[in-house]
Amino acid sequence: MMRLLLDTHALLWMLYDDPRLPTSARRHITQAEEIAYSSISLWEIAIKLSYRAFDFRLADNWHQLLPKELTHIGAYRLDITPECLHKLQTLPFHHRDPFDRMIISQALTEHWDILSKDGHLKKYGLKVFW
Repeated sequence: MMRLLLDTHALLWMLYDDPRLPTSARRHITQAEEIAYSSISLWEIAIKLSYRAFDFRLADNWHQLLPKELTHIGAYRLDITPECLHKLQTLPFHHRDPFDRMIISQALTEHWDILSKDGHLKKYGLKVFW
């Protein structure tokens, strides 16, 4: 059974049918029994929008639209748990991005595979699809 946790870029590219999401990634999404996104992805989007360091245009009410669309397609939202935070504390520093580190800790704690173009995630022993 494939359970996919979508990295933030994969989540946005899937929802907005962005051409940067390759056919292979789309196939993994459609073949997955379950898909999920992290609440940390919403935090990442908000922070990057506030810095104006985001390569993606979103409507002002993205914070309402994205969760609604994700619920509509049956994606689960993974919230941050104390167990995920403990895992985060013990992760080696193969990756320094705090958003990715939280997603990694959630995937490891909650037993999800990840859909991401970031090859560094494999260093944590995760199944990473792209």
